[in-house]
Amino acid sequence: MMAFLSVRDLVVAYGAIQAVRGVSFDVEQGEIVSLIGSNGAGKTTTLRTVSGLLRPVSGEILLNGEPIQKLPAHQILSKGVAHSPEGRRLFARMSVEENLRLGAYTRKDEAGVLKDMQRVYDLFPVLGERRGNKAGLFSGGEQQMLAIGRALMSSPKLLMLDEPSMGLSPIMTQKIFDTVKELRDAGTTVLLVEQNALSALALSDKAYVIDLGRTTLSGTGRELLADPRVQEAYLGEGAST
Repeated sequence: MMAFLSVRDLVVAYGAIQAVRGVSFDVEQGEIVSLIGSNGAGKTTTLRTVSGLLRPVSGEILLNGEPIQKLPAHQILSKGVAHSPEGRRLFARMSVEENLRLGAYTRKDEAGVLKDMQRVYDLFPVLGERRGNKAGLFSGGEQQMLAIGRALMSSPKLLMLDEPSMGLSPIMTQKIFDTVKELRDAGTTVLLVEQNALSALALSDKAYVIDLGRTTLSGTGRELLADPRVQEAYLGEGAST
C-alpha cells in the first residue's frame, strides 16, 4: 500500500554543498511523524523541499503516489500540504486575522475560510480574543500559535511543523504539543521537525533520525526513545561526562 507521503533518496544542495544526501521516509495518513537530528542535519531543508520552496538535485517526493518534487510551492499547497516554518515568519505589522487570511489565500470558499478561522480561535482562544492586534506584539508562544493557525487556514491534509517549540517555555511547549496531538486525533497528518527530541518522540507514531543529511534510524516513537544510540546522541543519556 502506497504511503500518503513518500520521500525517496532525496538529495538537496545549496550550490556545491549538499545539505541532504539521501533522505528517505514515509508518512501514513493520520500519523504524527517526527524527523529528529542535530542542528545542520538537513531536517529543515527536507521540509522546505517537500513544500516546494527548494528543488531537489535528485530523488522523489510522492503525495498519494503522485510526484510533486517539480511542482511550484502554491500548487503543493493546493494539494493539501501546509508548512509552518522555523522562526514563524509572521507579518508583524498585520493583525491576527490578516495573518490567518494570508494562510487561506489559495481558497475561494469564504464560508469555509470563516469556519476554519473559528476553528483556529477555538484551538487557541487568545488569538480570538486579540484577533485585531498586530502579530508583532505577541509573545513567542502566541506567535507560534498564530503560525500554526495560519498553516491550518489552507485546510491541509498534511501539516508540516518546523521547530514549533523553539524558544518557548515548558508550559507553552506542552500546550503546542497537546494541540498537535489534538489535530492528529481530528484527522490531520503531521510531519514534525523538532529539536526537543524527547517530547517529539513521546508524541510520535513514527520517527526518523537524520544525521549528516541521511536517514540513519527509524522506528516508532517508543522504539527510538528506548534505543541507546538515540538516548546518547539526542536525549542526553548514557553519554560519558
